[in-house]
Amino acid sequence: MNGDSKIAILGGGSWATALIKMLSENVTIEGGINWYMRDNEAIAYINEHNRNPKYLSAVEIDTKIIKLHLDINQAIKDAEIVILAIPSAFLKDALKELTFDLKNKIIVSAIKGIVPKENMIIAEYFNNNYDVPLDSIVVIAGPCHAEEVAMERLSYLTIASQDLLKAEFVANKLETRYIKTTISDDIYGTEYSSVLKNIFAVSAGICHGLSYGDNFQAVLISNAIQEIKRFVDTVHPIDRDIKSSAYLGDLLVTAYSKFSRNRTFGMMIGKGYSVKSAQLEMNMIAEGYYAVNCIHEINKQFNIYMPITDAVYNILYSGKPPAFEIKLLTDKLR
Repeated sequence: MNGDSKIAILGGGSWATALIKMLSENVTIEGGINWYMRDNEAIAYINEHNRNPKYLSAVEIDTKIIKLHLDINQAIKDAEIVILAIPSAFLKDALKELTFDLKNKIIVSAIKGIVPKENMIIAEYFNNNYDVPLDSIVVIAGPCHAEEVAMERLSYLTIASQDLLKAEFVANKLETRYIKTTISDDIYGTEYSSVLKNIFAVSAGICHGLSYGDNFQAVLISNAIQEIKRFVDTVHPIDRDIKSSAYLGDLLVTAYSKFSRNRTFGMMIGKGYSVKSAQLEMNMIAEGYYAVNCIHEINKQFNIYMPITDAVYNILYSGKPPAFEIKLLTDKLR
């Protein structure tokens, strides 16, 4: 690992664009960042106008530092660090054409989701399917919304790895005057918490759409952090402070922020939209929709008490009426 290490970032959305902005503050060598996306028109537009036409278009992109690629193998072949910012539902498809060995690279997950059908967090998926050692995997956790990064509003990231030197190395690549970083060794807790908070943001949105007030929302999120603690302490029992920003902070911003697509998705469901119509109107991925199905499957093994997760699953996958399911949930919260 050295200061001039080449970085590849995979994904063309708002979070990928925000990460490009952060990285550009610290990577100064020409062509130091390879950016892979599947949209050839977007690549052409960025190369001509230095803006991502679809996401965070206010962010100026320095194409001297950043080289755009339509070929995933060209993007990663000479990169020491590979940052994944592809929605979890599309990850397997995006990696189909990958031919390079990833074992000797630092794999950084900025996905905040679980690989559908595999029901694995990103660290497990790359460890099991690409033989990437767990201590070569780094997780980026919030609380941090891409839109506020674009506006250079002060934000905080937690960078987790079982190898703290790698966590610090990646943290240094991301820290700027408006981004502060903390390192952690809890890759399981931070990844699972990042997944679960999206589910709880969906639940917060559903309840808002049903006209539940702030008093109830406070109780809902208080119970949500307890649900996160029960889950992560069961699946990976280590000493962790669930009140720290990587867990509680990320939950709060995702549940309450106007920038939260999971909250927005849930709000539409609460107002009577079908899942499909809400997804079409948003035109963005709400990771919580996929996450709740994966967590539901994983929890068949552990049988952890998760009433909020169960309620969201019943609404989104079992077709239960939101008003009825949330009314049942209110009797389970304290």
